[in-house]
Amino acid sequence: MSSGEIGGFLTPAAEPAYYAKPIARATFNDRLEATGTLACVGRQFHVLVGFFNSRTINEWRTPNSLVLRLYGRGDVFYAYVEYATAKWRAGGDSPGGFATATEPVTGKEQLRGFAARGAPHTWSLTYDPDGNGGGGSLMVTINGERAVCLLDPGHKQDGATFDRFGLLSIPKSYDQGGEVWIDDVSINGRPESFDDDPGWEAVGNRRTYTTDHVRPRFDFGFSPTHFAVGERAGELGGVIFRGDCRYPDRLAYYGDRLETLSLDKPIRAAGKVAMRRGVSDSTVLLGFFHSKKSVAVSPSQASGFPMNFLGIAIEGPSREGFQFYPVYRLADGAEGYSRDPHAPHILPDGQSADWSLAYDPQAAQGAGRLTVTYDRRSVALDLAPRRRESAARFDRFGIVTTWIDGNAQEVYFDDVSYTYRQP
Repeated sequence: MSSGEIGGFLTPAAEPAYYAKPIARATFNDRLEATGTLACVGRQFHVLVGFFNSRTINEWRTPNSLVLRLYGRGDVFYAYVEYATAKWRAGGDSPGGFATATEPVTGKEQLRGFAARGAPHTWSLTYDPDGNGGGGSLMVTINGERAVCLLDPGHKQDGATFDRFGLLSIPKSYDQGGEVWIDDVSINGRPESFDDDPGWEAVGNRRTYTTDHVRPRFDFGFSPTHFAVGERAGELGGVIFRGDCRYPDRLAYYGDRLETLSLDKPIRAAGKVAMRRGVSDSTVLLGFFHSKKSVAVSPSQASGFPMNFLGIAIEGPSREGFQFYPVYRLADGAEGYSRDPHAPHILPDGQSADWSLAYDPQAAQGAGRLTVTYDRRSVALDLAPRRRESAARFDRFGIVTTWIDGNAQEVYFDDVSYTYRQP
């Protein structure tokens, strides 16, 4: 046991911060393991412990990572096992996470958790490239209790590279912080001594600063930037959190005024897009919507899509990273979306690509079809029969927030053209 340890007070934030040991470059084809002890203090800290890539820390889930996630809740903390590939596709706690218990009030099963308030725990993290029939497996133990994650089919083939092991704050947006300490650490069979400062790499780990990335602070609209690489500087976009239709100040849009459009005639849009950051459990909606009905306050949490919307969604699920696909929700609440695993994937790597949207009212035997194309890859969505008869109307084109809250993306659009009038 060392006379010292590593750790301290960590706060989730959009800006990366870590304290980690550089390691020899490793991939999903290499066995990786680490062991140690840990202790946690604080109500709602959120921390990653494990292997990651120092060049790709931009969001959660963090690409190129094999980690133990610790989430503090006062007297206890919860622990999760998770990973993410080089293509932002992620997984965790499958087929089995840590032990659960029945919540006495609701009767629901939830994680039992581990004692916080400074109680010590032993832990281990092992990635086996040959596990899961060669698909890769990640196992974490705390006090001998085990959680296992099998990489999803195809994820090992995505690839991943790791060059650090250590403590990493959750890179999403500001939240409460807490203390996490680790000791008796061994990395790939080599013990680490903390009798003195080990000289691990320190990035953003001792500073106080102001951040604008606070959920759900919206910051999107016109931007003088040139991220989407349009014809000229100036574009549409910014930091876009999910909205929440239960509160008027948590709904927002930025859109151009249109003559009122309906589903009886064709609707089109096209342009360029660049996604610079994408946190899991986030959504960006671009398309045609209604200036009042799409941002109407409602107690309902039945759907995350706003009423009277026809357009594009950029979101997960996490196992697919981020997809670029068509979605609609009509005036009567009927909705449709295409989360086909083969739908176009967009990476939050800042690369610019062309996109288009085309609604054809005569397709699908007159029911109507919405086709979305990203970087020359297309996916189509047929409206349900007779949905064209809905009273859906659209008088804006642009970005509108969802109706169920969540995290943020940073996305920009440029060279945009769109239907503003129907003959």
